[in-house]
Amino acid sequence: QVQLVESGGGVVQAGGSLRLSCTASMSQFSSYAMAWFRRAPGKEREFAATISRNGISTYYGDSVKGRFTISRDNAKNTVFLQMNSLKPEDTAVYYCAKRRAGYIGGYTETVAGIYDYWGQGTQVTVSS
Repeated sequence: QVQLVESGGGVVQAGGSLRLSCTASMSQFSSYAMAWFRRAPGKEREFAATISRNGISTYYGDSVKGRFTISRDNAKNTVFLQMNSLKPEDTAVYYCAKRRAGYIGGYTETVAGIYDYWGQGTQVTVSS
């Protein structure tokens, strides 16, 4: 059984920063790519970022590229999302997700169907 628990959400002013964490209760965490998605009120789920098993390869959605950084600590079964220069349109519930086996990279990793476990989400609210 895999459990993903996100933390670090909150309320921040536009231009500020937050760091989200997702800790996984699972074996062989380092064998799986991980990702962050988000869902804004009234909108569909949106891909934010993904990271390969060893953390070397990353890929970002266009709306967060250059502002967000995904990283991981395999020794602590944790994946992070550093969010800088936050905008009101970043307001959303942020979810981490564990990929099924494998990693191709690039746009392929943005498809929600390749992730088999999801956290409960953490709310991020950016005020203007």
